Amino acid sequence: MVYDVLIVGAGVVGCSIARELSKYKLKVIVVEKGEDAASEGASKANSAILHAGYDPVPGTLKAKLNVRGNEMFEELCKDLDVPMKRTGSLVVAFSEEEIKELYKLFDRGIKNGVKELSIITKDMVKEIEPYINDNVIAALYAKKAGIISPYVFTIALAENAAQNGVEFSFNSEVVDIKRKEDVFVVKTPSKEFYARYVVNAAGVYSDVINNMVGAKPFSVHPRKGEYLILDKDQGYIARTVIFQVPTKMGKGILVSPTIDGNLLIGPTSEDIQDKEFKATTREGLNKAITVAKRSVDKFDVRKTITQFTGLRATPDTEEKDFIIGESDVKGFINVAGIESPGFTAAPAIAEMVRDILKDAGLELVEKDDFNPKRKPVIRFVELSDEEKNRLIKENPAYGRIVCRCETVTEGEVIDAIRRPVGAKSVDGVKRRVRAGMGRCQGSFCGPRIVEILARELNISPLEVTKHGRNSYILAGETKKFLLDKASELLKKEVYGNA
Repeated sequence: MVYDVLIVGAGVVGCSIARELSKYKLKVIVVEKGEDAASEGASKANSAILHAGYDPVPGTLKAKLNVRGNEMFEELCKDLDVPMKRTGSLVVAFSEEEIKELYKLFDRGIKNGVKELSIITKDMVKEIEPYINDNVIAALYAKKAGIISPYVFTIALAENAAQNGVEFSFNSEVVDIKRKEDVFVVKTPSKEFYARYVVNAAGVYSDVINNMVGAKPFSVHPRKGEYLILDKDQGYIARTVIFQVPTKMGKGILVSPTIDGNLLIGPTSEDIQDKEFKATTREGLNKAITVAKRSVDKFDVRKTITQFTGLRATPDTEEKDFIIGESDVKGFINVAGIESPGFTAAPAIAEMVRDILKDAGLELVEKDDFNPKRKPVIRFVELSDEEKNRLIKENPAYGRIVCRCETVTEGEVIDAIRRPVGAKSVDGVKRRVRAGMGRCQGSFCGPRIVEILARELNISPLEVTKHGRNSYILAGETKKFLLDKASELLKKEVYGNA
């Protein structure tokens, strides 16, 4: 089969493009090296913020697409049944010199078309954020900023794209791309795909994918950011997203509520070369804590339940802007260097890529039967007692709690596995329903999740993985392992004494 469009990468940008193209009579496939949507790159691990748009330099793609993308989220989240919240954000200043920087950001925001942007006094800051440090003297307040779950949103995009005919091929790392006449041959370790157009949305590997096809080279390097997530009893510390004045390395270390009620601290910012280095470090986490305490020092770091690292795809270009456009290889579209505010910009990037493909010759005929709405997700913990009882009568699986920390039921886990582009791993379930994201981090629910995955996927529990590839949860059956060990010891004793 020859696809009209092949998209490399199932992060938020790739899945946004896939959903946008699913509105048209096209054969589209997304090829992803990971085992799931949002399972590998920045879409899995970022600040989970909808940026207002005051930070990017006016006139850049970042500025234009940030503001447009931000405006699109209400309708998208309603259609895709994804929780989001307009919390607003603060950029806090601690000196007169930093207040000057606030005015520069304010001017940028106005030029970029950001609405409901203002500079507020210390008293107003304290009214919005009661636990902010007393040495804050002013802040830039952006009411349009918000919070969301980045992987939940990405998975929702993938599901809706699949509902509308887009195919997904996971565990399919692209190892070579060649153009033969009017068709691209995209090679993975197990299969070759053929497509008239290729969209490169491969994150930190977008430069590698670009170079495979022989297009004009560019370079993207990873910028590492380390984060901490604190327990929900620390969620009251911040009502908005609290930034400090940004530096050349990024927007700085923030303190923010999460959409699920936790407290998020981070990220650090460190340029590295290894595109796979996602380990946290004592130095990095200590830095995040120290800098965050400059904004808010009331949080209890002992309530940290997990930490993680995200890698931003930073372009090595003078402009430091997104790289979006048809390359010098006809039909090969680059969507590269999509660092912050890339998540917020993703829906607008999808519109831009659609138009680039059209200009490149792709015929776009709208479908009559495109369905923008994803099947609603049952979130048991949010239901009323009456709704819970009714649901349990209809399906007793919703009456069995699997994850105590997050109150996740067996029915929700089964639904996460059976949905379009469903979960195939423990982390896949975790991203969809939060089983394993609470205080015990999966200590209680982990074995039960393995059992349900094995049953639903009709595989052995020994085949269940944490996150695909060779990340197997179980090494073997305990009884067999003990018998083999006993047999081995017996043989040593018998033959050793002979």
